[in-house]
Amino acid sequence: MTHLTTHTIDSAPESSRPLMEKGAAKYGFTPNLLGVLAGSPAALEAYMQVSASFAKSAFDPIEQQVVLMTVSYENSCHYCMAAHSTGVASMPGAPAGLLEALRSGSSIEDPKLEALANLTREVVREDGWPSGPSLEAFFAAGYAESHLLDVLVGVAQKTISNYVNHLSETVVDDAFAAQAWSGQSS
Repeated sequence: MTHLTTHTIDSAPESSRPLMEKGAAKYGFTPNLLGVLAGSPAALEAYMQVSASFAKSAFDPIEQQVVLMTVSYENSCHYCMAAHSTGVASMPGAPAGLLEALRSGSSIEDPKLEALANLTREVVREDGWPSGPSLEAFFAAGYAESHLLDVLVGVAQKTISNYVNHLSETVVDDAFAAQAWSGQSS
């Protein structure tokens, strides 16, 4: 396995430093993922831009987490599952059982969120070719074409971070350690 350097703000390339400082201000610390991405200013900038774009998507914060955690589950990303689990665990309004369902890849009780997770799962598993029934269920649940395109933005965001974490075996930050995830149960 390739182990990439996890930079600090001081060790990062000069053009990565302002982005790392922005990340540190947002999270209260510099997540190790950003430290790894900092090795390429272009990679760090791309990840942060895609993340900012997804945050502006037509999805509410809970739906965004459904997309992000579904992709991370499908890609078996230990780091992103821990980080996003930490966020969902403290998210106001998250349905009971949502976190457990996302961490185990099981059904979500809320039918609309289940349709979103199923569509996202198929996009990842089928390389962007979800089935007709999955698309029909997604639209029948009340989602629009803009939501379908926004799923792709979320998939892009998590594909970048999931693959970086695979390549680097990124160490889970202490802030996320309580939600450590060891992998798919199936």
